[in-house]
Amino acid sequence: MAILAFDLGGTAVKYGIWENNQLQEISSFSTPTSFDELEEKMKAILNELELKYEIAGIGISAPGTVDTQKGEIGGISAIPYIHRFPIKAHFEHSFNRPVTIENDANCAALAEMWQGAGKGKKNVLFVVIGTGIGGAVIMEGKLQKGKHLYGGEFGLMILDRGESFSELGTAANMAKRYSEKKGTLYTGEEVFERANQGEEDALEAVHEFYHYLTVGLYNLQFTVDPELIIIGGGISKKEELYPEINQRMEVLLAKNELKDFVPQVVPCVYRNDANLVGAVAVFSERYPSLN
Repeated sequence: MAILAFDLGGTAVKYGIWENNQLQEISSFSTPTSFDELEEKMKAILNELELKYEIAGIGISAPGTVDTQKGEIGGISAIPYIHRFPIKAHFEHSFNRPVTIENDANCAALAEMWQGAGKGKKNVLFVVIGTGIGGAVIMEGKLQKGKHLYGGEFGLMILDRGESFSELGTAANMAKRYSEKKGTLYTGEEVFERANQGEEDALEAVHEFYHYLTVGLYNLQFTVDPELIIIGGGISKKEELYPEINQRMEVLLAKNELKDFVPQVVPCVYRNDANLVGAVAVFSERYPSLN
């Protein structure tokens, strides 16, 4: 039996088949402009893949505050037409198969807990760093969504002078501030490159980024006290990220005379496939007999 996984994103919808404990047939299509188009495209992919696989059901990773009890997606996202109606029941009727839907950051965290960097751990924070900062909280092996389904929305924390973790702790916003100062558009990677070349403003921008990212992670560590903080998002593959965080973390620990332990901050394993693998993990837990 196979599971078809979809990851609904603002720019693209990724999909893949999980069979024999691995993800295959990974591909994507541009995010449609209407729900009808989305449903039609997903159904076409299902019809195509079921010629090769026995598909037991469908796991979906989606943006927004997903209420798994109601089968609805609240909040806001770059895909406005998926919100505030019984989307799970609609898909189950349309696809004639069981369907699960979970928030994308939660899916990524569950992927890492299932077979990734968090395997064997019980208390983990998953921090996704992209254009903003999101994530998930795992306590005693269980996903903690919170009363209003905002558990893991770390980017909303205010870090300095009214500015949030998302505003101060992402490479995207670092590049935005640097570009405004220079009057020319730069990407985050270009700012890092200019810093490596010794350009003064770039060095300052990169230092500020690492500082605020570390402060945010430090605050999270001493609020929840997890065994591990797993970093996701595109920047997670940047090797120098972790020595920079560790160096600054040790300074903060020393300043506050904390000697009991050093927080563990590690990259995710599944990278860009984490949302798909997590959607499979959610489906597998909900329908264990269909794996």
